[in-house]
Amino acid sequence: MSEITQISGRQIAAGRALAGIGQAELAAASRISVPTLRRMEASEGPATGLPNNVAAVRAALEAAGVLFVAENGEGPGVRLRRK
Repeated sequence: MSEITQISGRQIAAGRALAGIGQAELAAASRISVPTLRRMEASEGPATGLPNNVAAVRAALEAAGVLFVAENGEGPGVRLRRK
């Protein structure tokens, strides 16, 4: 995993969009329910949910090529890894 420990709901949603995967696909890859993923994505600030579920979503997105960018004065973000 990358250096930052907490990810936001917006980072999850943005990462999923960049990777081109739907909520159902990400939920299945993370072994969580779609409603749980929806709640995470709707979170203001750090993603809400059980820590193991947030970690599973993060791991699935990272496996899909998403890199989580830490707060650097401009705010946290996401980008895709070079292929």
